[in-house]
Amino acid sequence: MLITVTAILLLLRVQFLTNLKAMAAALKRAIAGNVNTRILANDDPLFAEVVFAINELIEQLAKLQIRTIHSEAARKSLLSNISHDIRTPLTSIIGYLDALKDDVAASKEEQREYLDIVSRKANALKQLTDEIFHLAKLDADEIPLKWEWLDLAEIAREAVIAFLPEMKRCQMELKARVPDKKCMILADRLSLLRILNNLIRNAVQYGKTGKVLGVELEEHAEEYRLVVWDQGPGMKEDELPNVFERMYSADRSRNSTNGGSGLGLAIAKALVEKHSGTIWAESKPGVRTAFGFALPKNPQELRNN
Repeated sequence: MLITVTAILLLLRVQFLTNLKAMAAALKRAIAGNVNTRILANDDPLFAEVVFAINELIEQLAKLQIRTIHSEAARKSLLSNISHDIRTPLTSIIGYLDALKDDVAASKEEQREYLDIVSRKANALKQLTDEIFHLAKLDADEIPLKWEWLDLAEIAREAVIAFLPEMKRCQMELKARVPDKKCMILADRLSLLRILNNLIRNAVQYGKTGKVLGVELEEHAEEYRLVVWDQGPGMKEDELPNVFERMYSADRSRNSTNGGSGLGLAIAKALVEKHSGTIWAESKPGVRTAFGFALPKNPQELRNN
């Protein structure tokens, strides 16, 4: 009887050590980069629980690896696009300054034209630099937000008024549907204005050929939805999921000839998400291209901050 018990205990010990070695081997494979490895569970409830926990850990490691790869690819793409968008206007500025220095511009009118071009290119570079800096501070959570109850309808009207002179130059008709009553939300005023400014600027720059700009604010049960739309060329369906990516290369989201840096929509998305909201884009080319965002009426998580 004693021999039998001893044999069973030895067998259990061997199985225990075998399972431990299998777990250790699987973890080493995962640490080495093979995140597809998994440990098989056995009949031992204790071991099964540990196995499930380790498999979950490896799965999370796999997800982290995928996010890291995507993040690295996005970083390289962002740096490449930034380098292009800085190099191009700088090259142009240097060229025009050299032309002025070498007296290539014969008349005062031509000299003034060259200086105007240099000024526009320099201002575009400053805007790009400011937006890169702002986005970096958003990523690092270094922008303090001042939470207060604000009237979204009034903020929308304020943002539109700022663009009326530019819309007049572009001969764009304004079609606004903003409630007369107050639409109160808990938000940061400067962030709201920046979101709206970026969306309206995008619509004016890329939708001016449609000669119409629309702003619509609607109240729903749990949120307010604000949409900025135009009737310009729009975007293809496969571009829509990527349009809020940083410096996405679609003509709609970034085009140096239209003065866009490709960061405005990314900044708008980051700020909307900091307000526990959602943002989206819809487009029927030549008919209606809309960028909208929704903000909750009573964001409990913001109240608790």
